[in-house]
Amino acid sequence: MTKNNKELSLERSEELFGILKARFEKNMPRHKELEWAKVQERLEANAEKLWSLNEMEITDGEPDVVDYDKKSGEYIFYDCSAESPKGRRSVCYDLEALESRKKHKPENNAIDMATDMGIEILTEEQYRELQKLGNFDLKTSSWVQTPADIRKLGGALFCDCRYDTVFVYHNGADSYYAARGFRGALRI
Repeated sequence: MTKNNKELSLERSEELFGILKARFEKNMPRHKELEWAKVQERLEANAEKLWSLNEMEITDGEPDVVDYDKKSGEYIFYDCSAESPKGRRSVCYDLEALESRKKHKPENNAIDMATDMGIEILTEEQYRELQKLGNFDLKTSSWVQTPADIRKLGGALFCDCRYDTVFVYHNGADSYYAARGFRGALRI
């Protein structure tokens, strides 16, 4: 596997298919009326998207199918790990925020990591949809896409779930915490 061509080895592809299929079958309420065979067929035809799913997997996102877009014919995957993915925590919101820090800079930022992985950070609406499928971020939080007017003023948004309620908060975009990461979405 090389990040340059964004293709997985045959061995890793087969291993990833096994992981994704087992997760799909274990969590059928997330994708009622969808068939794994059709999802796999779509994945086999999109090597770069499979690479992105692997990036989600190796950063502990536990990607799973959460929807099917009938108009576009695309399957929609979200990170479905119970907590914000471990391999994507302790990052500020974007490159501008990272570069603005004078001391104690984090190693990366959420927007660039997502772009490098070939995914998009969840919107607030997508985050709320995810919460209808289970209990997520009960101990952690996740950056979500932030409106330009908020970001222009130096802020960024994140969400979590406490007391059976999704909360949307704000922080300086340059902040980062061990318990805050980001969740991604991928359309295939």
